[in-house]
Amino acid sequence: MRPWFYWVLGLALLMLIAAMGCAVMRLLKGPHAQDRVLALDCMYLNGMLIMLVMGITYDSTNYFEAALLIALFGCVGSTAMAKFLLRGEVIE
Repeated sequence: MRPWFYWVLGLALLMLIAAMGCAVMRLLKGPHAQDRVLALDCMYLNGMLIMLVMGITYDSTNYFEAALLIALFGCVGSTAMAKFLLRGEVIE
């Protein structure tokens, strides 16, 4: 890879970490439960993107598999939280 590409990947990692920090602030400060659920969604998306950028940086497929697992569990968790907020129960 070209040397400038490593700088771009490092900058992308820094920006994703900053976005995750903003989501953590919203998670702790959010006045409503819906704000906290959206912050959790943002955190798992940022975590997945961080794993993808690290996979590109280190040229390893293990990071891509971890990103796939984060996306899968994040989607299931978001669905469960949304259902809980709507109905008050997760399992019918």
